[in-house]
Amino acid sequence: MQTQINSGTLYIVATPIGNLGDISQRALDILSQVDIIACEDTRHTQKLLTAYSIKNRTMSMHDHNERQRQEQIAELLQQGKSIALVSDAGTPLISDPGFHLVRHCRQLGLPVSPIPGACAAISALSVAGLPTDRFTFEGFLPSKSGARQTKLSELLDESRTMVFYDAPRRAIDTIEDIVKVLGGDRYVVIARELTKTFETVHSDSAINLLSWLQEDPNQLKGEMVLIISGALVKEHDISANVERSLKLLLKELPPKKACAITAEIFQVNKKDLYELSLTYKK
Repeated sequence: MQTQINSGTLYIVATPIGNLGDISQRALDILSQVDIIACEDTRHTQKLLTAYSIKNRTMSMHDHNERQRQEQIAELLQQGKSIALVSDAGTPLISDPGFHLVRHCRQLGLPVSPIPGACAAISALSVAGLPTDRFTFEGFLPSKSGARQTKLSELLDESRTMVFYDAPRRAIDTIEDIVKVLGGDRYVVIARELTKTFETVHSDSAINLLSWLQEDPNQLKGEMVLIISGALVKEHDISANVERSLKLLLKELPPKKACAITAEIFQVNKKDLYELSLTYKK
């Protein structure tokens, strides 16, 4: 059954990240019925539309003209036109243009509807073999080494799995910075050219990954998702000040009393303090 579109609605349509067969039937229905398709690159999107014999009108909407286009698109929506927004690949707005447009439309009370589908970050995360119950998507790392190291330093103690996009041409430089800042033993996954002919998912310590990239120039091509394991959480994530106070109180008071007072003063978990006090005895 063909999806029926609503007039005056902006549809955020996910498109394939590589294999054209990954587009949903609902996405095809929307793209074939809307009045206009707003594209990050009309030439790139035309290949997808041609593959499915879709001949709708397209317009460009990218980083450099989004602020100007948002007024035009909002006006068309207010006139009852239906519009689909697509990026070159994957889900729009995820490190792609569209945020300003969507926010503008929502502020005007115009309906915005998601048409879900492929996303490189989620696809890579699903095959990385790293924890997925908690993760953080950090987009593209800075292109300059100094700024990149600063960004990585900010994430040194991040315990969640970290997902990045990166340009393969600078992958070696990026991994070198990971070794410098996060350590050579940090576990890293490179997911390259997902769903395409030369799809590669390779995981190892950062230092070993660096050698792998240096030995195989073919891995420095295409689209890349970089996934880094989170920092190991200490068994007792308690500051030095708290520990010092607890030790002083333990000299004068029973463990339960000392832990209760310390927990009250510093607003930390009393159970964690008690477990920590047991390690002192050991």
